Amino acid sequence: MPRFTKEVIQTLLDQNEGFERTTYYKDRNFREDNHYIISGGNLYIRRTGKTSWSDSKFDEEEIADVEQARKFLKKFYDDLNCDGVE
Repeated sequence: MPRFTKEVIQTLLDQNEGFERTTYYKDRNFREDNHYIISGGNLYIRRTGKTSWSDSKFDEEEIADVEQARKFLKKFYDDLNCDGVE
């Protein structure tokens, strides 16, 4: 596995256009779905879910910062196109 510098992160994002993953987290009074997609050299994160409160549904989307992208790429490294990345 390479060292995840900003340059390596950007290379991986550029090489994996269209890569998608969805993760789920569920606890007693909380549920969250995280949908990740790589597009245009960025990692987009969409979080949806709810808590036990009746009006507590949420739906948020953001572009990942460098640390979020690093964590995601490390987690799914084996599933990515990593040609030329050392």
